[in-house]
Amino acid sequence: MSTNEQPALLEVRGLTKTFTATPALSEVDFTLYPGEVHAVLGENGAGKSTLIKVITGVYKRDAGTIRLNGKLIEPRSPGHAQELGISAVYQEINLIPTLSVAENLYVGRQPRFLGMVSMQLMNKKARKLLKTFNIDIDVTRDLSSYSIAIQQIVAIVRGVDLSAKILILDEPTSSLDRHEVETLFSVIRSLKEHGIGILLITHFLDQVYEISDRITVLRNGRKVGEHLTKELPRAKLISEMLGREFTETLGKRSNQITNGDSKQDTFLDIKGFAKRGMIEPFDLEIKKGEIVGLAGLLGSGRTEMGHLVFGINRSEKGEAFVEGKKVKISSPHKAIRYGFGLCPEDRKVEGLIADLTIRENIILALQAKLGWYRHIPYKRQEQYADEMIEALHIVTTDAEKPVRELSGGNQQKVILARWLVSNPELLILDEPTRGIDIGAHAEIINIIKRLAKEGKAMMVISSELAEVVDYSDRVVVLRDRKKLTELTGDEISEDAIMHAIAEK
Repeated sequence: MSTNEQPALLEVRGLTKTFTATPALSEVDFTLYPGEVHAVLGENGAGKSTLIKVITGVYKRDAGTIRLNGKLIEPRSPGHAQELGISAVYQEINLIPTLSVAENLYVGRQPRFLGMVSMQLMNKKARKLLKTFNIDIDVTRDLSSYSIAIQQIVAIVRGVDLSAKILILDEPTSSLDRHEVETLFSVIRSLKEHGIGILLITHFLDQVYEISDRITVLRNGRKVGEHLTKELPRAKLISEMLGREFTETLGKRSNQITNGDSKQDTFLDIKGFAKRGMIEPFDLEIKKGEIVGLAGLLGSGRTEMGHLVFGINRSEKGEAFVEGKKVKISSPHKAIRYGFGLCPEDRKVEGLIADLTIRENIILALQAKLGWYRHIPYKRQEQYADEMIEALHIVTTDAEKPVRELSGGNQQKVILARWLVSNPELLILDEPTRGIDIGAHAEIINIIKRLAKEGKAMMVISSELAEVVDYSDRVVVLRDRKKLTELTGDEISEDAIMHAIAEK
């Protein structure tokens, strides 16, 4: 393992990058040593991706310096960064699946014999290169015939062979199961022995403590901490990531929600739902009139759980019961038929059709539920839209305005309106208050509480712990794609959630 006593491989000082007056990075310092795995952690908007893109020349920095082996460098592009000795391997593998493993390793730099590309020589070099990292596979097979883990390793080995100084790994284990993670980690340990410096971006805390030597924490574009991994308690790490300290009184519930006898009726009961590489088996019960909050750090499995419940991704095992009747949630269409609705995290990409009007966006879910051959008359569409505009206080001149012209908060209300018109029994809300102003934020929270009082089953995914504590009857805590525990009643507090996430 590296120590701070040896010369730095990469030194970043005062790094600043601003987009349209918003600082994505502000005077960030970062140091990477040879033979070290240095994890960079932080929630959404912390600045991790911007840091990588500045180091690899995708973005030009506004201020600060970058030194490689003590020399100032100015990466102009990813290709130039690679020439300097810095390679990045991203979550989406940037290789050619229809070419062989050997061809992918040497694409653009194929070995030649007598002026011609030599497949025999290329295959021999590929086998030798992979064996350096204890990987023994058939290099003549198409890359697509291998698992995602092997494809990831091929991308890493290619990157190391191209530059052999610094390797940046962006969420390398996001699609891998535990066995595949072990295979990848064995390669990473081999890279450390070769003196390669590794910058690791990941959301999986258990893996960070297993493989990394040091941790840098970013929050809101600033560096808030740097620690040797072995000396950093998990509780302190989570406090730095979230910007909250553990205290005895932190985030106590401001109210106790009660919704009468309707809470005694279970609407959805899930047993053992799971999907390989996405989320480990979990049980989940949601009653009518109950708000179940899903809490955890980014990458904990919150959204994945929501997608499995709504049928966007199909569970590979387990059972689901709606009001006591066994059902198969095999698609969103089936979920809608069972009375489910989903407001996605990215409302602009996954939720709204920007060029359609408010009215057209609002009636989409109901039209899908009825079937496209049962057209909703225009007058009825107008009535639905006008009722929702009034009920949810959507600020607009009329229902025929394109939805892209609305503010973020009003766009969020349009998505809610869409599902309310279809009269769902269960609403899954993924980050319902993200990116909206304070006034709209309060209105959305009030709508959530009101819908629960009306008997709707609510599943709310949020990174805002204070929110989750405020409105939840029950909180499901997740970490590293696993359901850790459930908190109920007086157990629910920000402090309790953070402690649950931090526990080994």
